[in-house]
Amino acid sequence: MNDVRTKPGFFRTKAIKVILHLIVWAIFIGLPLYFISRYPVAKDFLWVYYINALIWGSIFYINYLYLVPVYFFREGKLRYYLYALLLLVGFYVVSDVSNRMVLKNIPSINQEGRNEVDAPRGGPGNEPPPPPGRPFRDPFRRVHIFNYFPTALFIMFLSLGLKVLERQSQIEELKKEIEKEKLNSELAFLKNQISPHFFFNTLNNIYSLIGINQDDSQAAVLKLSKLMRYLIYDSEKGNTMLSHEIEFMNNYIDLMKLRMSDRVDLNVRFPEEYKDRIIQPLLFIPFVENSFKHGISYREKSFIEISMEAEADSIVFKCSNSLHSGGEKGAESDTGGIGLENVRKRLNLLFPGHHELRINKSDKRFDVFLEIKTA
Repeated sequence: MNDVRTKPGFFRTKAIKVILHLIVWAIFIGLPLYFISRYPVAKDFLWVYYINALIWGSIFYINYLYLVPVYFFREGKLRYYLYALLLLVGFYVVSDVSNRMVLKNIPSINQEGRNEVDAPRGGPGNEPPPPPGRPFRDPFRRVHIFNYFPTALFIMFLSLGLKVLERQSQIEELKKEIEKEKLNSELAFLKNQISPHFFFNTLNNIYSLIGINQDDSQAAVLKLSKLMRYLIYDSEKGNTMLSHEIEFMNNYIDLMKLRMSDRVDLNVRFPEEYKDRIIQPLLFIPFVENSFKHGISYREKSFIEISMEAEADSIVFKCSNSLHSGGEKGAESDTGGIGLENVRKRLNLLFPGHHELRINKSDKRFDVFLEIKTA
């Protein structure tokens, strides 16, 4: 099985992720330009904003693309926290130095750090200037430690959280792929068990029919070829149409009728008008096969009743047959043998929580009720 990272869905997810990152950065970069065009904001401080944006972005992506995958997920969390602290301290120094250099070269700020336009002036009607030894400090002069670290920590935890969520999502996708492959393998194995079991009984029936009626045996071989075509080609696709499955069961029943005696009361009711839909193949035939295998007696009166109702959101299948003393009952004592046990497993794999299977056995009859939710 290929790794989930090699599948087309992974590349689509990665493309969406890149687009979302680009959209966020476009908004982050474009907002100051929008405010400057609408409000009186000093354009000189755009440099400070974009330098800080570059620093925040560097912290985010170094942690997101390198520190978390290499150290947090693999080599150990202690080294991760150490390198994360060094990253924060290193970029604090870069941020402080770069902001000082930019502010120093902005003409609107004088050498004492005062804004020549906005700084308060002494004189009548104005507030007094700052006292000697305490020069006016513009808030953009430098990035203070109490302003830098809360923002930097938020960005670090944001990138860590996003990476953890992405990793968890990849793990869940991988689990789904593994479960899907396991399901396909188990279904293939179970279906391969059903098919030989089915052919074994059918060939025995044809063999016994050859000595009785040659024309009927030729018709039986033709029926069997249609059944083989369905099993080999149609059912190998993994899904089939409900109409094909009904046709398959009708062919099987017609084949079984060729060797039935008048002592068997056979009643078959399949829907004539219904909404066709996709289903998994060979879900019902084990019950039909079991009814013919264990429901017919050549000495006693026997019956087989098979019916199906195809509603808009469900399929209801019923199968009942008589039970008899002696060999038939002993053969049936394992509640249907290989075929029914396999169909139980298939139903649990294909429709967990969306089907109901009831099998009731008494001394005289064997009843199966199966409802599958298809909506």
